[in-house]
Amino acid sequence: MIERYIFNERQKFINQNEVKNLIENFGEIKKMIGDGRRNKVKIANIGDVQINIKAFKTPNIINQIAYKFFRKSKARRSYEYANHLLKVGIGTPQPIAYLDCSSFLLYKNGYYVSQHLDHDLTYRELIMDINYPNRESILRAFTRFTFLLHQNNINFLDHSPGNTLIRKLENGRYEFYLIDLNRMKFMDMDFDDRMKNFAKLSPKGDMLEIMSHEYSKLYPEKKTSEITARMLLHSTEFSTRYNRKERFKKKYFFWR
Repeated sequence: MIERYIFNERQKFINQNEVKNLIENFGEIKKMIGDGRRNKVKIANIGDVQINIKAFKTPNIINQIAYKFFRKSKARRSYEYANHLLKVGIGTPQPIAYLDCSSFLLYKNGYYVSQHLDHDLTYRELIMDINYPNRESILRAFTRFTFLLHQNNINFLDHSPGNTLIRKLENGRYEFYLIDLNRMKFMDMDFDDRMKNFAKLSPKGDMLEIMSHEYSKLYPEKKTSEITARMLLHSTEFSTRYNRKERFKKKYFFWR
């Protein structure tokens, strides 16, 4: 097996051998985030530093060839995108390292290591609880954060309810941190691209109105009504496709 470790030189206080040891013994780490049905994310400690280790599942044979010879792996993209986000002032957990494992001909699997980030909520809580404290203020701040992504030519393709961690600050403000970073495009974003980027958030009607109103203050090229209509269009289209896909899976893949 060919192993390629890359470590962040700005994280020199992290013992690299301890990182390697944790990855080698990943199966023995007990504390896991989420259900681990696809990729597995586990929490461990190196001294006083708490870290996340994300183990990507082995890709299909086509991607094993692609990641070996033609494309960057998910682990490498996560690491490189995290560094780019931080460089332009976008929050994300501090990247520590990544590992790619391959044979002579095929890519096998990868790991992405970052500092663990304690947070207070994600966007999902704002969907589930319409009475969440300061809900409107958080939504407006989240919209400004998304606008900052767009202004920096960052199209976060997995901009979904669980992929932004939110921290409350003592001064009543909020900080936002992106996770699950391996799917991004760096591109000039036109109006339609920007509105489509809200689609996977599946906002409820009142949330959409708040966000479109806030976005219009930052993007005077379009009226609030135009922004609201386009957000709603893309959100509805995404929900329709998602529900159709889920019905198909339940009908034809019921044994899974």
